[in-house]
Amino acid sequence: QIRSEILSGRIGLAENRLPLATDIRDVDPSDIIDLRSSSLEQNDAPKLAEQTLREGLAGVVTLAAGVGSRWTDGAGVVKGLHPFCRFHGQHRSFVEVHLAKSRKTSRQYGSQVPHVFTTGYLTHGPIEDFLNQHKHFGCEGSVYLSQGMSVGLRMIPTVRDLIFYWEETPHQMLDEQQQKVRESAHAAIAAWARATGEASDYIDNLPEQCMHPVGHWFEFPNMLRNGVLARLLAAQPQLKYLMLHNIDTLGASLDPRSLAAHIESGACLSFEVIGRRIEDRGGGLARVDDKLRLLEGMAMPSDRDEFKLSYYSSMTTWISIDPLLEVFGLNRSLLQDREAVDQSVRRIASRMPTYLTIKDVKKRWGLGQEDVFPVTQFEKLWGDMSSLSDVKCAYLVVDTARGQQLKDPAQLDPWVRDGSAAYVDGLCDWKS
Repeated sequence: QIRSEILSGRIGLAENRLPLATDIRDVDPSDIIDLRSSSLEQNDAPKLAEQTLREGLAGVVTLAAGVGSRWTDGAGVVKGLHPFCRFHGQHRSFVEVHLAKSRKTSRQYGSQVPHVFTTGYLTHGPIEDFLNQHKHFGCEGSVYLSQGMSVGLRMIPTVRDLIFYWEETPHQMLDEQQQKVRESAHAAIAAWARATGEASDYIDNLPEQCMHPVGHWFEFPNMLRNGVLARLLAAQPQLKYLMLHNIDTLGASLDPRSLAAHIESGACLSFEVIGRRIEDRGGGLARVDDKLRLLEGMAMPSDRDEFKLSYYSSMTTWISIDPLLEVFGLNRSLLQDREAVDQSVRRIASRMPTYLTIKDVKKRWGLGQEDVFPVTQFEKLWGDMSSLSDVKCAYLVVDTARGQQLKDPAQLDPWVRDGSAAYVDGLCDWKS
């Protein structure tokens, strides 16, 4: 269905965008809860949140299903296992850092924090082996792996989408000769797309490079479909809240102030945002046609609209479990009903927008030779849950150190120098 709509022109990179007439405005200070101020400390909310943690009412969901293509410029890897930074005399992986934070929270509040890692077709086996090899870094019994239940097959891009990608998205202008080389490469890629078959299956590579995760919206539904949420609630029936975050959002933790703000708001979902910096691209918090929501960069009618926005999404989300199950038309007892769960996921998925994106994928020829090809894939994104009218949302402004994401190894040096690495180190307990 997606392929036929691509070929007919009903779906494409240009169609990701909202109409030009869409009214997009920056948020008003009254729309958000600014946790950078000390207002919450003047009441008992943080103390109540600490009691919530002592009673084991909160857990963590870390999204680790992606293949880290931005981290490696096209190669499919298990980003969560990369020993990216040195802490306490040893290089640590993303997975180990997140478990060290949960271990510290568990010891601080005397209650075991359940920690879920969502995995995909490429990452599940390696992460499972890694955790078993290291005995779950001292968190045995509280670590769950939520295996992906959905996967996509990449496609050859259409020439229409390639031209949009090259001409409508920002690219550095080169000198005359370099520009000619770039245009020649573009012409060669367009000819390859025509010859191979526009919108046809991309199968001329290793199977792992031909498939793709279909967006982080599916990760919570995966927990419904693969039974992980049911097992989690059976083991800890008192569980009421989850903190969902990207694996590269290293500063995210079970912070009592953020949890308190979420509880006080009465929201189903509370999204954390940070002050926008010049390098933060990809959407943010906006008032769209008078509805406050997270807006993806791909949906911006114009690139200029993004510069109106003051806040950038870290995608860290506080979830109230039972209200979110209600949005899906479920409750705790229905989690065992496979048919009801599948129907509920399909129903909500039909209300979520589908984005087309172009990703670079490496094709290795052997003897050290490799090429990078652009391919098309489709995604549904978690932030668009804020666009649903029946989901009550709140928005929490947090410090940059908490919400910053590491998408590119080039960020590591400034991340260490600006104190963010030290901030993360302070959240961790390395004694497993």
